[in-house]
Amino acid sequence: MQSKEINIVLFGIGNVGSTLIKQVQAAKETFAKKNIRVNIPIIANSTTAFFSKEGVDNGWETDFSKLGVPYSILDVVEFINGKQLPNVVAVDATASQEVVNNYVLLIRNGFHIVTANKIANTLDIEFYTALRTALKQYNKRFFYETNVGAGLPIIETLRSLNASGEKISKVRGVFSGSLSYIFNTFSAEERPFSEVLTEASDLGYTEPDAREDLSGNDVARKLLILARELDLQKEFTDVQVDSLIPKKLNGKTTATQFKQRVKELDEPFHFEKTKLKEGQVLRYVGELSVVDETLDVKLVPESKDSPIGQLKGADSLFEIYAESYGDQPLVIQGAGAGKEVTARGIISDIVKLTDVIN
Repeated sequence: MQSKEINIVLFGIGNVGSTLIKQVQAAKETFAKKNIRVNIPIIANSTTAFFSKEGVDNGWETDFSKLGVPYSILDVVEFINGKQLPNVVAVDATASQEVVNNYVLLIRNGFHIVTANKIANTLDIEFYTALRTALKQYNKRFFYETNVGAGLPIIETLRSLNASGEKISKVRGVFSGSLSYIFNTFSAEERPFSEVLTEASDLGYTEPDAREDLSGNDVARKLLILARELDLQKEFTDVQVDSLIPKKLNGKTTATQFKQRVKELDEPFHFEKTKLKEGQVLRYVGELSVVDETLDVKLVPESKDSPIGQLKGADSLFEIYAESYGDQPLVIQGAGAGKEVTARGIISDIVKLTDVIN
């Protein structure tokens, strides 16, 4: 059987992107057994790209540093078309809207899209629809499982249930690995909130500016993506978000100033803890009511005996309430963040893509 060649154009070579390259290199023998050959002819950051028809190898960082050149998206398209490379996949491992703005152009020029970037699926519904129209028009595929649960099969499961006619009434869970760690630890231990937050940051669980996690916006984006998978025509502004950042620490304060004043979080979160009843813990949850068409992100008391209440470490957990499952939800739990699981999730999407293209 002739092997199928997949050519990846990788946008973003930070934590996830660089891990992806490493995992692709390590999996070559596995791919070969499946008659798949994965090649990465272009790697790019926001300003510089390295082009190689033969694909990058283990010395890619040196090649990128020495041979990378300034580029535009049209340079990428011209190189791919000029080399007549088959089965081209644009992999977006960035958090950049500029890359997203080029998705339709890439699709028109023969690219499939695999993305960890949530922006495309959380922009206004007009863009969301236009993107899918372009995909259909040019017969291209768009995979984005890592948008919500990193390596967890949340979107795939929800989409399959919905397509089968299952009546889903609610999706609820802890969507953020960083906030999972913070509240799992804070609820279980007698430590100031600021200490737990700093520890989470030191472990690499939070963004460099932890307010990006504490704002709740990341959870809100994930919730919106799931709502749209269930055919709800919702916008980001429809999500009710309970931000965890006091107003006095948001807005004009810099990231450095926030770190210097982080102990100001101790009192309000200690107060939340004192309100808990016996056997309760704090959890930051996203909740989508399909019946009421409401989307909420909020800090709530949870029974420590419930699946969400029993969470430990930085795991994410999703509960899907559906008619066929009765009162007990379908629960999907596991590592919901991290460069390794996210990169592996992207590779999983690429493998799914190979199954559906000629």
